[in-house]
This record gives sequence, C-alpha cells and structure tokens, in this order.
Amino acid sequence: MKPKHDTVCVIGLGYVGLPMAAILASRGFDVLGVDVNAETVALINQGKVHIVEPDLDILVNGAVARGKLKAATKPEPADAFIIAVPTPFVDDHKPDLSYLKEAAESVAGVLKEGDLVIIESTLPVGTTEAVSAWLAEVRPELRFPHRDGSEADVQVAHSPERVLPGRILMELVGNDRVIGGVSPLCAERAVDLYRRFVNGECLITTARTAELVKLAENSYRDVNIAFANELSRVCDRLGLNVWDVVALANHHPRVDILKPGPGVGGHCIAVDPWFIIDSAPDDTPLIRAARNVNDAKPAHVAARVLAAAAEFPNPRIACLGLSYKADIDDLRESPAIEIVRILATQGKGDILVVEPHTSHLPECLDSVERVAAVDLDHALEAADIVVLLVDHKPFKAVAPERLKGKVVIDTRGLWR
Repeated sequence: MKPKHDTVCVIGLGYVGLPMAAILASRGFDVLGVDVNAETVALINQGKVHIVEPDLDILVNGAVARGKLKAATKPEPADAFIIAVPTPFVDDHKPDLSYLKEAAESVAGVLKEGDLVIIESTLPVGTTEAVSAWLAEVRPELRFPHRDGSEADVQVAHSPERVLPGRILMELVGNDRVIGGVSPLCAERAVDLYRRFVNGECLITTARTAELVKLAENSYRDVNIAFANELSRVCDRLGLNVWDVVALANHHPRVDILKPGPGVGGHCIAVDPWFIIDSAPDDTPLIRAARNVNDAKPAHVAARVLAAAAEFPNPRIACLGLSYKADIDDLRESPAIEIVRILATQGKGDILVVEPHTSHLPECLDSVERVAAVDLDHALEAADIVVLLVDHKPFKAVAPERLKGKVVIDTRGLWR
C-alpha cells in the first residue's frame, strides 16, 4: 500500500517556498513552513506575508486562519518534505550548496520510514543523489535510494520550480512538472504528491536529468537574451533604434528576437548557467559568452548615463526601478542595482531612486552619499536625466509631457 502524504513540511519560505506552502494548505494538506528567519515565521503565523506576489497574502491569511498552515524555525515530523532554499554561487561562480545541506541535515533528524523528500531548489547535476547521501550520514539506521534504490525507507526526488514571479500561484498549479527520482520509486512517490494539486502534466525522469533540464531552460533563455543585449549595443554604436530593429526583424516568420534590457537578474537566469559551466567548463563556450554579455550590460548602460551626465554641471539623475523585473519586489542579482551602484561610485551628481515595491534602499546603496529613495513625482520633477530600468506599471503611466526637456534613457523600450 502506498504511503499517503497528508502532512507536508516546506523548508524555506521565500519566493517559491511560501507560495508552495500556501497552495498545499489550500488543497487540504496540513502544512508546516520552516524558515531560519524568526521574523518571517512570526509574520506568517499572523497570517501576513513578507514578499510581494499577487493574491499570496489572501491565500496565506486564509490557510493560517483555518489552521492548515503554520510556521516554525525547525522542521517537525511529516509525511513529505519539500526543500526550497537558495542555491547561489560563491567566488568564481562556484555553486554554494551550504543552505541546501543545512536544510537536508535539519530534515534528517525527523525522518521516518515511508517519508518523501523533494528538492525544488535549482541544483547542479548530481546534487539530489548527494542530498540522499547527506541524509544517510545523519540517519544511518534508515535506507536511502542513492544506495538502496527501490528498497529505500525514504524516497528522494527533484522537481525544479519553473515559475515566473508575479504569476507564481497560477504557475505552481498550472505548469507541467519535471519530476526526477534517485530511483524510479522515488519519482513515482513524488508524482503521487504533485498530482494532488498540479493541473499540468507530471513528466517522470531521473534526478540527474531533471537537474540539467532546469539549468538548460534558463541557460537557453540567457543565451537568447544575450543576443538581444548584444544587438542593443551594436545599435547604440551605430546610432540606430534597437526597438525598431527588433520589431522589424521579428516580422520574419522564423525570427523571434527577445527584448533587450539593462542586464539579467533574478536568482534563476543570472545564476543557473554557471552551474552548467562549472560542471563542464571546457564544453560550454556559448553559455559562458552569453553570461559575460549579460553581466557586462549594466556597465554599458551606466556609461551611457555618465556620458549624458557630463553635459550638466551638477546633474540630477532619476533611476526608475530596482527590482530585477516588473511589478515585484525581488532585488536578487538585479542589474538595476548594479547600474545605480556604478553611477554612485562615479559621484556625478545626485541620484534619485524610485522603487514602488520597497520602502527602503538595499544595503549596498543605503549609506551611499548623494543617493536617495524618493517618490516618482519628486524624481520626475527634479531630474535632468531619467533612466528607466524596470518597466513597473506606475512608470508606464508617465505622461510624455513630464519627460520633455529631460535626457531619457529607456532600457526597456517602455516609452517608444
């Protein structure tokens, strides 16, 4: 008889973990969300949220009120454990798995026979098997699939999240799922869980294949964005409008050039390609080149702004947006922050930052002289130069006359 996973422990209550916990609770599971941040835990237990995501506050509030969702700083026994913690990189773009290992070791202490462990974090190839081994080190009396295959007491699988901020709740339910098991039984058990709340197709494979699939998806996007960003630099040099070039080229029936931007941010596209490069450094020149193109774009944008600023004795530069994409508060790996940081280090006038989704500047900018967070009206009124970095909805509504007489650098093509 198959184990039924009615209680779920979600490790990591960030941009993926908290929406996942809320959806599971809304589908009848008893859910414990675990996070090392005690303030986050306290906030969620009050039915509140600490991140901006449409409808998440309503879902969390309802789940907490019904007693289906609670939060804690340590795991408790459950039938299934879903790990959704960060996997960033460290120096030389090496994967940092320390958060994942800490999460796995915290889960290991409460595991029992019949439990299921799923990692949703993005992983270098081979990491799911490593997690199984880490669990076995803590609990040698239990059998794990990296060693015992389908005879294991605890099943371990990888199902990488593939959601878009701003649409996370819809996509957690609606998107197809790639589910890779350390053994075939591991994948089967994970599918049993996901089919209880996922409307998309559940696609079964091995853990190592699932790991590379997620990395390949984001590397594919990174390479295509790099082409658009490189094209925008060519247009700047030749004095052409990149938006016109892209729009006209896309009339070709087999061409679909993406929109350029100020760089690439977020925890996925800006990070995941490095995991492939680290695994196969001699076989990934294209992926590495794309990363270098996109990582260089903020400096290119900053140079354009500084060239415009040189025409003013004491320029006031309005930088609109800090998040890595529109209409969210996620600042991770944001190229907008890097552009503001470069401008600030040059000391060319006053920098007025507008970010409608955060109430304060990030730590790297908070104490920098002549950088201030202001509202949109103040920025537009005072600025000599307006730099659009993120296409937030409030910026779309800016009337053209409010930009008259100002130097405008629009990195998103919002005001074409």
